[in-house]
Amino acid sequence: MKAHLVLEDGVTLEGEQFGAPVSAAGEVVFNTGMVGYPEAMTDPSYRGQILVFTYPLIGNYGIPVNGNHRQFPSMEKISPLFESDTIHVKGIVVSGLSRTFSHWAAAESLDSWMREHNVPGITGLDTRAITKRLRENGSMLGKITFGDSEMKWDDPNKRNLVAEVSISVPQTFAGPGQSTVVLVDYGCKNNILRSLIARGLTVLRVPWNYDWSREQIDGVVLSTVLAIQRCVPNRLPSFARDLTEAFRSWGFVWDISSLLSQLVATPTS
Repeated sequence: MKAHLVLEDGVTLEGEQFGAPVSAAGEVVFNTGMVGYPEAMTDPSYRGQILVFTYPLIGNYGIPVNGNHRQFPSMEKISPLFESDTIHVKGIVVSGLSRTFSHWAAAESLDSWMREHNVPGITGLDTRAITKRLRENGSMLGKITFGDSEMKWDDPNKRNLVAEVSISVPQTFAGPGQSTVVLVDYGCKNNILRSLIARGLTVLRVPWNYDWSREQIDGVVLSTVLAIQRCVPNRLPSFARDLTEAFRSWGFVWDISSLLSQLVATPTS
């Protein structure tokens, strides 16, 4: 079935539909990785975006099983092979789709996985040319259209995406060591949790707007600076106050307000 990628600058490209037979709209961005499409598609940082893969063959090793092996008991809640529990991209654009797959850990094809999650894709496009266009003109809005359905433009950056992807209540993941850190969830990847626990830390994962300043902790980890830049500048004053108070409780005198303001003002590529 035919599908179209429509860009905000007026360009329309025709390809073949795969995944869910639905239309989708979002911000068009690109990923240059040779592997890791399941991880990228489940990465909360791509929430609301249409992801263009520059590597010419996507889907050849399928989608992995979620696995049961964990290094520590607290990792039972954490997927070892995905960056979250759901697909966050609105759709994907690939040059060549492999509808067959071969890998020891594969459970299903990329096409069937996307159908299950109601995520559309389009194949048969020159993704490197699209990437050059995005690099020259910057990220832009786009739509994957299927059939005769009409789809309005959707700018995800006008929403509070962090509130959409962050957890709603605190979660504790016990590590084998004695130290505890707060992980502020602005769209946390599972690998951040895995890495902290593997280093012996107990992790208190908290929602993006949670007041953690009174918690008994040994450190603070921000899940991603990108999420702060995209969505939560209005949260910075209270966040800076909390973090400054935490540093003072550890014996440091450091006002972090100016640093965070610089992070938000710094453009992302």
